[in-house]
Amino acid sequence: MTSSRTFITRLTLTDFRNHASLRMEPPQPLICLYGPNGAGKTNILEAVSLLVPGRGLRAQNFNLLARLQGAGGWAVAAEVETTSGEATLGTGYEPQQGEGLARKVSINGHLEKSSGALGDYLKMLWLTPALDRLFMGPGSERRRFFDRMVATFNTAHAGHVSAFEKLMRERNALLQDHRADKAWLSTLETQMAEQAVAIAASRNEAAALLARHFAAGVAQGPFPWGVLQLSGEIEELVATKPAVQAEEEYATILLDSRGADRAQQRTLKGPHRTDFSVMHGPKSTPAELCSTGEQKALLIGLVLAQARAAKEVLGASPLLLLDEVAAHLDGERRRGLFAALTDLGAQAWMTGTDVELFESAGDHACRFVVIDGKVKIN
Repeated sequence: MTSSRTFITRLTLTDFRNHASLRMEPPQPLICLYGPNGAGKTNILEAVSLLVPGRGLRAQNFNLLARLQGAGGWAVAAEVETTSGEATLGTGYEPQQGEGLARKVSINGHLEKSSGALGDYLKMLWLTPALDRLFMGPGSERRRFFDRMVATFNTAHAGHVSAFEKLMRERNALLQDHRADKAWLSTLETQMAEQAVAIAASRNEAAALLARHFAAGVAQGPFPWGVLQLSGEIEELVATKPAVQAEEEYATILLDSRGADRAQQRTLKGPHRTDFSVMHGPKSTPAELCSTGEQKALLIGLVLAQARAAKEVLGASPLLLLDEVAAHLDGERRRGLFAALTDLGAQAWMTGTDVELFESAGDHACRFVVIDGKVKIN
């Protein structure tokens, strides 16, 4: 049965972090987890984040996610409703698999080769306190954040990024070997160019859609609208040239830059250097020059714009994981956030230390108290 929403209807954890055994069946779309620091609230969000491709919101090695008093393994399972139908998703780690390098993934009881298959079922975005300084931090962090956004539109995007990075590492290693086969280097550069153009095309398409929703001031409510700009040499190339020509030109760039890349021991040009910038629309101020509070509001506004864009394209908002998102918002912005999430029809998993933070979420929210790895609905 298909659905007009993307929801987790049942979540089960076994020996995950400090949760020996947990089962939740949230009755409302806004899921508010509250309790003292260290109780295990963010651990639940992290478990949910492992139901999509990748390493989750903390990007930890999988062997480190097991409960300390457990047998060394862990499991996360969920019953989900999606626009493609209902499904049972599962993922976990067993110690005999190796040193935290792999996890098992199953869909409807069938073991999958990789976590990439999960992207066909759930789309997800998250905000954590570590992202509060996104606009001030290194470009690599913004690029990873943006690529997660792109992946909500194009499930193949993460695979292209991973393939490009693997090819780039191999090329970098070969460049340090002066006896390396030049024909093999050319082959690698051709393959890199193919992946790079696919990455840039997906980014350009997503950026255009996202920029339109982010600039819609009325839709932003109490969160400032903004101007988003993607900056990358390959993205500019793809925007002005046919794909085949863009591939040829980037392959030539790689050929011509072998000497410089060998000297720097890294590839200096490519989609791995792309960045994006945000302008605070009402103030016409670059995000990095805004106050901490303004940057937080801009970041939330950007995520809400992404959710609206995804709903336009996919028919349903992605799941949102919002860790401590309400703690530093005033009452008006908290009300505005809950109203925006309700209008989107999004399932949002949120954490906070006090239940009062979620008071204005009203009847659209279910509230769970989390204490020492135990969860109870309020």
